[in-house]
Amino acid sequence: MSEYSPRSLYVPAYAPASILTRAEAQEIAQRALRNSPAEETRVSINSAARADTRFALNQVTTSGENQDTQVTITAFAGNRAASVNTNRLDEASLAAAAKQAYEIAKLVPPNPERMPELGAQSYQAVRERSITLPTPTERAAASKIVTELARANELIATGFIECRAGASALANSKGLFAYDSSSSVTMTTTVRSPDGTGSGWACTDGNTFSDLDPARVAATAVQKAKDSRNPVAIEPGRYTTILESTAVGNLVQLIAGAMQARSADEGRSFFSKAGGGNKIGLKVVDERVTLLTDPADSPSTSGGYDGDGMPLEAVTWIENGVVKNLNYDRFWAQKQGVQATRAGGGGGRSLRMPGGTTSIADMVKSTERGILVTRFWYIRGVDPRTILYTGLTRDGTFLIENGKVTRPIKNFRFNESPIFFLNNLEAMGPTIRINASENLGAGGAVYMPPIKVRDFTFSSLSDAV
Repeated sequence: MSEYSPRSLYVPAYAPASILTRAEAQEIAQRALRNSPAEETRVSINSAARADTRFALNQVTTSGENQDTQVTITAFAGNRAASVNTNRLDEASLAAAAKQAYEIAKLVPPNPERMPELGAQSYQAVRERSITLPTPTERAAASKIVTELARANELIATGFIECRAGASALANSKGLFAYDSSSSVTMTTTVRSPDGTGSGWACTDGNTFSDLDPARVAATAVQKAKDSRNPVAIEPGRYTTILESTAVGNLVQLIAGAMQARSADEGRSFFSKAGGGNKIGLKVVDERVTLLTDPADSPSTSGGYDGDGMPLEAVTWIENGVVKNLNYDRFWAQKQGVQATRAGGGGGRSLRMPGGTTSIADMVKSTERGILVTRFWYIRGVDPRTILYTGLTRDGTFLIENGKVTRPIKNFRFNESPIFFLNNLEAMGPTIRINASENLGAGGAVYMPPIKVRDFTFSSLSDAV
């Protein structure tokens, strides 16, 4: 046996992960449909590619890529339905999955709320956008911008770059075929002081890698880490509070998740009206607040579609403080005699809250005593009837006195509802895109302004940094 030599190792050329084209997805769907013995069949295809780079202790620690295609075949036998998943795309495997789904469907209990499959739909024209994942070298270079600035300031940076590309398709035996593709990129970093008392966080988010701004992320997180060292404790209570855009999004997104018409009509949500019915047409927050979803905001290249294949439309949920729409699925819409909502759920794949013109600096100048919050985490539900949540501040919480940020303070636990503080609104800043992954999931697009509110409830202190 020859002596081992590193030069003898074969290193393959870099080949980025890829997603299915429309033609490829349609061909797979057609093969699955023609092999199904069911009365009605639905085929859902999800093709995903992902690339990520993680850095810690001021150096890259991991870098990876993966891709996969999943096919879900749903067979219907009357009002009975069953689904089988497979990532084997050959004819025999698709036929076996379709047959298995049908055999299972005949055994399950009927679904009295089952809606018939839709026929062919009309979708928006495809928006041209290159969907490619950045190379490991490109991701490492972005990481280096953060780690070098942290090292130069004797701080420690940790972070994550996540890049996703996806294609989805939906087809059925009634002639429906929908295809959509999207991409999203996020870079987050947490920078801490060596003694562990200071912590700063920042994020940059977009549809493509060129949308990212690593230099801004580095500068913001480093400065917050320096400014937040050696925090002091102040008493919990109700404070005038300035929430940066990420903190606003952490909580305001929860309103979208609560806007289900059925739970409102059945008396189970904040949007239920006393005595019956729902709050459509009623004012629930400050008149400066509008919440909407628009396919133009989403990472989608073709507007997107919901789980039944209906094309998504722009929907205004709250306008000038008044509830304009709730999310009606097809079954509940038919039962209530209204149109189904084409938004893919309350909030869909995007959410926007138009803002104002007041900068955070001006909000601070106008505050006699208050708190500045970077973001929240560990958010958990308390009461769905009021959309009340609890959680913790994190990565930069500061005291404001006489129009100036004077010192870092220890983190708080909060008990608040976005409905409550949006009724105590004092000022709003310009809307920006924030990291959506915690609430809407990777691939969502959320646009939120910073805001200033009265009487935000901080219930206790936390020693966590």
